[in-house]
Amino acid sequence: MSTDRPGPPDSGPSPDGPDSTDEPTDEPTDEPTPPGGTTSGDAGSEDAATSGGEPGPGRRDPIPPGRDGPGGDQVRGDRGGGDPEGARVGPGQDETAPVPPDQPFGPDQGEPEQDEGAASAGNPPPDGEPGPGASGEPRPGGTPGIDPRIHQRRLAIARLEGRRRLRIVIGAAGVVVLVLVAWALLHTGLFGARVVTVTGSHPHTTTAAIVVAANLGGRPPLIDVDPAATAARVESLLPYIASATVRRHWPDGVSIAVTERTPVAAMAGPGPSWSVLDGSGRTLQVVTAQPPGVPALVVHTAAGTLRPAPVGGTLPPSAGPALTVCRTLPPAFSAQVVSVTSAPDATIELALNSGLTVRFGTDSDRNAKYEDVAAILAQRSLPRAAVIDVSVPQSPTIGS
Repeated sequence: MSTDRPGPPDSGPSPDGPDSTDEPTDEPTDEPTPPGGTTSGDAGSEDAATSGGEPGPGRRDPIPPGRDGPGGDQVRGDRGGGDPEGARVGPGQDETAPVPPDQPFGPDQGEPEQDEGAASAGNPPPDGEPGPGASGEPRPGGTPGIDPRIHQRRLAIARLEGRRRLRIVIGAAGVVVLVLVAWALLHTGLFGARVVTVTGSHPHTTTAAIVVAANLGGRPPLIDVDPAATAARVESLLPYIASATVRRHWPDGVSIAVTERTPVAAMAGPGPSWSVLDGSGRTLQVVTAQPPGVPALVVHTAAGTLRPAPVGGTLPPSAGPALTVCRTLPPAFSAQVVSVTSAPDATIELALNSGLTVRFGTDSDRNAKYEDVAAILAQRSLPRAAVIDVSVPQSPTIGS
């Protein structure tokens, strides 16, 4: 198939003379068109371009490989199968419309600009032209000089961080709610002190009195029961209780272990009553008559005879030696002792139910004196008014 191609326009007389101008011919040539649509005339033009000559009429400088036209359209060369040399397809142009030499890129268009999408796809910008964002101008929808993909990545990271903080806040709020609910449940009757157990020997104190003193009669919430404070309250309110130990047993139990004080003497007063005392001189109880099994205690001082303290109170230190003797009387004759009397000089005398009197002296060397008294009472029968003097240990005397 032959191709009819117009010759170059008349550019005027050649410098070499009129004979050097080739006349165009309208006759078709029988020479076949080589692959790619290049004719011999085109080859000559190309030879002129490659040899450094001026490009022929209707042609422009070759487009570097990879360059696109405006809007990303590919440049159509002169080997496009019949298109005019240097034709370029622009936006809104017909592919078959030739581009005049003085407007190689279409009307109202300047030099082609690198498309941002093409640049991001890997097409480099022309030599000497800055790439997108190189001048510091902001990209559409982004930060100046930052690739939109980096900007979107930063936004995604910020969203992830926000979601993480939200999860932390929700978790903390859930923990607070659970703690408040548990606290509320612990203060309900479900976890109240409904079972109170009292252990230990307490013949002088009833179980009900111990429970009331512990403030457990109303079944308070177990979480509000302070074991140490409850034990101290029991010991202070109940005179006979020497010690108390309180333990909580979840979900609804409390145990109280008590130890009672032991009465060792009785002191007359107040009035016609008698006060029961323990070994420390603490008043445990006030009764109407002298209780059996304990001696009467009489303490004389320079100021007069001591009176018992109120219930829960204790005697002054001047009663200490006599109380020590009352507390340490041996079982061999403790049941025979009716009274223990202390003089202002701290010497002590014991009155026995047999009418005998024991001059004990001070409370020093008590064990040796107890042995002397027990040996005399076991070996001899003494007159009713006899006096046993053991003030000097291991040298007892008997007199009247």
